[in-house]
Amino acid sequence: MKKILVVVDMQTDFVDGALGSAEATAIVPDVVRKIRDFDGKIFATLDTHFEDYMETAEGKKLPVPHCIKGTPGWELHPAVAEALQGKDAETVEKHTFGSVDLPELIADYADGEDFSVEVIGLCTDICVVSNALLIKANFPEIPLSVDSACCAGVTPATHEAALATMRCCQIDIL
Repeated sequence: MKKILVVVDMQTDFVDGALGSAEATAIVPDVVRKIRDFDGKIFATLDTHFEDYMETAEGKKLPVPHCIKGTPGWELHPAVAEALQGKDAETVEKHTFGSVDLPELIADYADGEDFSVEVIGLCTDICVVSNALLIKANFPEIPLSVDSACCAGVTPATHEAALATMRCCQIDIL
């Protein structure tokens, strides 16, 4: 069975930049360990915005410029980027919470073989849950899990709420 790890938005702006938090910083060592120990395909998503971010629907609801393509905040956190070196890893830019391209990339990699997917990253209550639900919708029969120790939400309460939502949608929470 092929194994796939989806590392969601472990970018500088979400860890210790514009939208960073103590909870996000705290998961970096666990994320790095998970990546280093993982034997399989890794897709690392990159939240990607542009200079017009403040004019977008998201920018109007969250008026904090972040993950502007080409800026240091858009880059993967250095420890995560280092852990991905030498791995079978591919970055996936996404322009909204969930990557609409990710299911096709997963299907292409699986190439008809059985596979499992594990999801980790930031933020549990926005992009992790969005990507996990997109994967579940596209592949309802595959083993799909989220490692809660390798995720952080905007707040601890919304992190827990997102985990509960994913449990309700039959996603295994580790």
